[in-house]
Amino acid sequence: MSNFKYKFQMYKHLQAKTPEIYAEARKAADDLGITKYKGQIGLTGAISGCPAPMRKNVVKAIMDGERRSIPLATLVEEIREIVKDVYGDEYDACPVATCEGGLWVSFDTLFSPPLAGRGDKYRARYIVPWEKHMHHQAGYGRPVPPKYKEILADRGTTPGEFGFAGKRLDNLDVVIVPLVGAKYDVHGIKYHPVPMLIDVDPEASLEAIAATAEVHAPFLSGFSSLAYDTPGYGYGVKDETGTPVLQKGLAELAEEFDVPYVLDNAWGLPFVGHDLRKSGGHAIVYSMDKASGSGTSGLIIGREDVMVPIRRAMGFHGDRWGTTASYGKAAYVMIDPGKEALLTQVAVLKDLRDNPEMYTSQVDKLYEIVTSEVDQVHPKLKQGLVISKSYNSGTVEINYENTWKEGMGFPIFSIEDMYAGSHLLQVGCAQMGIIATISYDGNIFISPGQGTSDEEGNLDEEKMRLAVKGLLTLMEIIGKHAGFLS
Repeated sequence: MSNFKYKFQMYKHLQAKTPEIYAEARKAADDLGITKYKGQIGLTGAISGCPAPMRKNVVKAIMDGERRSIPLATLVEEIREIVKDVYGDEYDACPVATCEGGLWVSFDTLFSPPLAGRGDKYRARYIVPWEKHMHHQAGYGRPVPPKYKEILADRGTTPGEFGFAGKRLDNLDVVIVPLVGAKYDVHGIKYHPVPMLIDVDPEASLEAIAATAEVHAPFLSGFSSLAYDTPGYGYGVKDETGTPVLQKGLAELAEEFDVPYVLDNAWGLPFVGHDLRKSGGHAIVYSMDKASGSGTSGLIIGREDVMVPIRRAMGFHGDRWGTTASYGKAAYVMIDPGKEALLTQVAVLKDLRDNPEMYTSQVDKLYEIVTSEVDQVHPKLKQGLVISKSYNSGTVEINYENTWKEGMGFPIFSIEDMYAGSHLLQVGCAQMGIIATISYDGNIFISPGQGTSDEEGNLDEEKMRLAVKGLLTLMEIIGKHAGFLS
């Protein structure tokens, strides 16, 4: 039983015990043999600030291409062809410099009101469910209702107009709808509401979103959400095709209101994961340097009709005198991908098209490692864990929301904790010499690649197991200090 009457008391205690927790974590790392790999192994394939080492064939694609004169439009055309090979001629593609750049150009072209024309500019609104990572897919408009105006306040190192708020587009609002069955309790040393989504009811949530859409119908310009497919992200309920019911319902609402539905699949695999043909989404945006393993870049895939304005905004749609494609200058020239990025995208997209098992088999092996190591943790902690694997994200998810089913559970750290440096799981991993992964909001995403894969992309099971063992040991240390495992 916890020694604390209230949640904030536990987090205050953890803050005071932080030096002791980190000292125990470092000793545990020494005992486990992690120290010899300090900073060289991790629980993630890649994060924005630390891309993973590239596979041998991807590096070769850069080296070979750099020795040749290749018009960049030719590489973009090759990417389009690969995407059409998989999705069919009704779909198109547009590479960009980053996933965030892809969201920006997609929302600006599809959601925001036009700049030109006489009279006052009108306002437009897009609808998002209240889920994780809201500073991305929900960061491009002024929040509605007003109680969400500070939802992005601390999610970054720079506040104000140069921080996340600076992404907001002209005369665009974002309507935030809580998901039915979700919990938004306050947690963390940087005390803040966190979305806990394992019990989301998709049908009831869609009814709430539909009602909200009717209210905002005169201003409605689109829907957006994440494209993930795990219970911890609220997408555990799927139809007979394996498509999350919530995403499919959002696509149906978008069709009903004749507006686009744009999905953020930053940590996703093209072709292997989310399928627009099944979900009905209009466009999906990837961070190609994360799960896919390309150079730093993003990729937008979508229906041809919505891709026309996106490609025009990039300068890729065609020359003014009439051509099928170009690599020219337009409004979003600042997020053009360079030659090296395009070469790597071609390489990984061919792998994803021709040899998807190269990716999925690594997830299967990782799942075996995680489940076998979880079997050895403290029974009380193990009892509250929900473990899932995702081919879409190339990950294994550990969710621990259920530790709170009967009273005070394992500490949940907010995304604000991550930016404040008070996230004990992430900073604790760093203290152990382990490159951390996404682990806020009661949800941990583990993937291979950061020192845990060889140059062919095969999982190094020994190093991956060691990193997982380190994470679980850290959880036991924190759980003990929190009173959860005492």
